[in-house]
Amino acid sequence: MSAPQLVVHRDKELMAHTAAARLITKIVDAQAARGSASVVLTGGRNGNGLLAALAEAPARDAVDWSRIDLWWGDERFLPEGDPERNVTQARAALLDSVGVTPERVHAMAASDGPYGSDVEAAAAAYAAELAAAAGPEDHGDVPAFDVLMLGVGPDAHVASLFPELPAVRESVRTVVGVHGAPKPPPVRLSLTLPAIRAAREVWLLAAGEDKAGAAALALSGAGEIQAPAAGARGRGRTLWLLDTAAASQLPPQLYPPATA
Repeated sequence: MSAPQLVVHRDKELMAHTAAARLITKIVDAQAARGSASVVLTGGRNGNGLLAALAEAPARDAVDWSRIDLWWGDERFLPEGDPERNVTQARAALLDSVGVTPERVHAMAASDGPYGSDVEAAAAAYAAELAAAAGPEDHGDVPAFDVLMLGVGPDAHVASLFPELPAVRESVRTVVGVHGAPKPPPVRLSLTLPAIRAAREVWLLAAGEDKAGAAALALSGAGEIQAPAAGARGRGRTLWLLDTAAASQLPPQLYPPATA
């Protein structure tokens, strides 16, 4: 797995717009190289802020939105259309304004969907969908995503992998149902660390003073059980995108010499 690289921005607005520009470049490069791109989206204020910035970016039209597969790192197990679902928020922030192919938007199941309240069945179905999309070149049960984005929580959780809970210890399955999450709703779906680590690049987004402790913990040698963000690594690159507030508690040897 790749060692973390850090980019610290002046504020969360600049971070969102810079990350959006970076993502556009990655998608365009992937489409030029392989014909299509594969991106895993994240929710939360930083993930949605990035999508909103992407929607406003003039360069967004450089992307062929019909040739991109969109996945999610986790989802709140709530009814379809619930405003708290990550996919609902992503549609409002970006997807409804670009020409995505509906069949290539891989939303996780809702609690009133085909699996009803059975979150484990919903997790198994998403794992099967990932496996079906993986090619021989991916060498596993998930595609080698071009970019997988994760918001970092104040407790250093990523996706719906919370410290000390069983999901963060999963070493075989690629998608799990999460019960008893410490923030509502308690039932969720999440990619596991093995699935996250299949990505070519993993980007971790952290902005705000409330994320400073989590960033410092994850980047200072903590284990992934205590700080799941510490275990989120990409095959080729692991990129931490922070603002100055989130970087304020980093050890001096980790803080980049210049801001972006």
